[in-house]
Amino acid sequence: MAQKATGAFEVKIVPQQDAEMTVPARMTLDKTFRGDLEAVSKGIMLSVRTAIPNSAGYVAMEQVEGTLHGKKGSFALQHSGTMNRGEASLKVTVVPDSGTDDLTGLSGTLAIIIEGGKHSYEFDYDILA
Repeated sequence: MAQKATGAFEVKIVPQQDAEMTVPARMTLDKTFRGDLEAVSKGIMLSVRTAIPNSAGYVAMEQVEGTLHGKKGSFALQHSGTMNRGEASLKVTVVPDSGTDDLTGLSGTLAIIIEGGKHSYEFDYDILA
């Protein structure tokens, strides 16, 4: 049965070298999720900016650990995002079979919402028995 989790998160992005000089740029991610997903995550992101303003792409992998609607465990998220002259496209999915403990069998997609400089999420998921 599909479920939805919502809440806010904070993210710290740290360049691993001079991001303006290296293609692709590599960064680490540290996130804290609040709401229906109470968790922390660590990840790695690669990004490329182009000579055309507002065009770019990124991929990232992150490992999330905490509780989802009270179920404890961990899982991995895979990101793929593009910005085409200001038009954004982003897909964040649970890596198949990455769920552990109470989150074994987890699948789903996570939407990232950025409004007024604040980050929130909507996580549509299922846990197969």
